[in-house]
Amino acid sequence: MKRDVITSVIGIIVFTLFCGIVYPLFITGVSQVAFAGNANGQKIYANGKLVGSKIIGQEFADPVINKKTGKVEMSDGNPVTTPDPRYFQTRPSGTTPPDNAAGTEFANYGPNSIVTEAAIAANIQAYIALDKARNGTPYYPGGLTPGKVPVDAADTSASGIDPDISVRNADIQAYRIAAVRHLPLSTVDKLISQYTAGRGLGFSGEPGVDVLEINLALNRLTGGS
Repeated sequence: MKRDVITSVIGIIVFTLFCGIVYPLFITGVSQVAFAGNANGQKIYANGKLVGSKIIGQEFADPVINKKTGKVEMSDGNPVTTPDPRYFQTRPSGTTPPDNAAGTEFANYGPNSIVTEAAIAANIQAYIALDKARNGTPYYPGGLTPGKVPVDAADTSASGIDPDISVRNADIQAYRIAAVRHLPLSTVDKLISQYTAGRGLGFSGEPGVDVLEINLALNRLTGGS
């Protein structure tokens, strides 16, 4: 009996040390040497300052200021924001607040749900509204209709924090970006091509444009933060 207890204790200690300390440290060391970028979250820096991650979406928006109080409007404890037209916008986010990497989630509603229908309709209208200048003139030639809005501009993803958008989505937004930043459309189109990643392993998924990286490139061209 005593021998069995001693053997069990030794086994627990040995496996705890190996599985709980040695093995994790070994894997961490290998990942830091061989895949440092991926292991550390593919962080992106601009002028020595951490600005985000290549694999996590983020808002490019301005806070809404209440004209009466002069303070930022709040909703459920979070600031109300409006998309900044100078930047490419990510796809709609299902997290609270939007693009919240600390609480990824998705709406667990079916395709025929009234809630889903209302959310998609609201996203489509917001996308179309962003395409219009202050005088109501659309940036996209001929204007946008619901049928022209890309799927990734109408619906959220499973994670709610996608870092990229479809090429079609970027091509539509390019007209707004070029007009607001006073850039030739061809210049913006070249950036889209430059920051478009191909399919995973050459066959999985669809090509995507990394929103953070292309927005940083825009800032380098015409300024911004």
